[in-house]
Amino acid sequence: MTKHVPYTTPVMTLCPENTIHDALFLMRKNDIKRIVIANGSIPVGIVTERDIGKFLQNDKTSRTLDKIPLNEIMSRNLFTISKDQDELLVQCAIRMDAFQIGSIIIVDDEKLIGIVTKSDLTKHFSNSFAGAYKVKDYMNTKLITCRKSDSLSFALAMLNKNKIARLVVTDNDGKPVGIISYDTFLKNSEYFKLDKQNTRDYLLPKISTKELLVSDLIGNELLTIGCADDLAKAARLMAEYKISGIPVTDENGNLEGVISATDVIRAYHEVKVHAILQRNDPHFT
Repeated sequence: MTKHVPYTTPVMTLCPENTIHDALFLMRKNDIKRIVIANGSIPVGIVTERDIGKFLQNDKTSRTLDKIPLNEIMSRNLFTISKDQDELLVQCAIRMDAFQIGSIIIVDDEKLIGIVTKSDLTKHFSNSFAGAYKVKDYMNTKLITCRKSDSLSFALAMLNKNKIARLVVTDNDGKPVGIISYDTFLKNSEYFKLDKQNTRDYLLPKISTKELLVSDLIGNELLTIGCADDLAKAARLMAEYKISGIPVTDENGNLEGVISATDVIRAYHEVKVHAILQRNDPHFT
């Protein structure tokens, strides 16, 4: 029987000489957001969906995606941790929160053996820390939103400009009606349907000359949560629906904030610190 390990293994990898085209298809096929770049068993970089989108927005050449090698866009500033590290998942959460990153590479004598992502920690939090916190303890109330009538190019530019993963879509009264994220663009991309990938606009589907709007990609159903709900419930919903953020609403459906996997990660590494403080100081809450 294979010994259980608290991280994802095996890891999807590509070589530095592989292209953006290769990375996108591997992400799409395996429903993942990042690819580790490796020379053999040694990790040398990492590429995420957001890295690709940001690069293409700033790149001034006319190269197609199968002509742009990953060594041009990969991040070489890797965050790794030994598989034998005590409190491995807590240590990963601490690093993710401190450096605002989405994954930690697990190594054994510098060799790649696994990866811990926000999704991994969110799922583990939902199973391990029920009742520890409320959504209101960690939700983000500083929101960037858009309207259904905004163009997709505007929404994508807002994601890139503000270095965020999602926008809450609101109606004219400011109530949330949807979420648009990099995942939304990637899942609706026409790039993967073409016989020849001869375009650079893989995130912006077009119908003839019409520029699509946010309303063309978002559905009519929206998952929300209340600020008094258990944070573990929010984490469970994120894991179950494979999403990284949920709008927080009041009893009237008004938008109060967003709870995201990033917020859960912060709670993950604070929960044990708070438990120690509570044992040592009965007045700590």
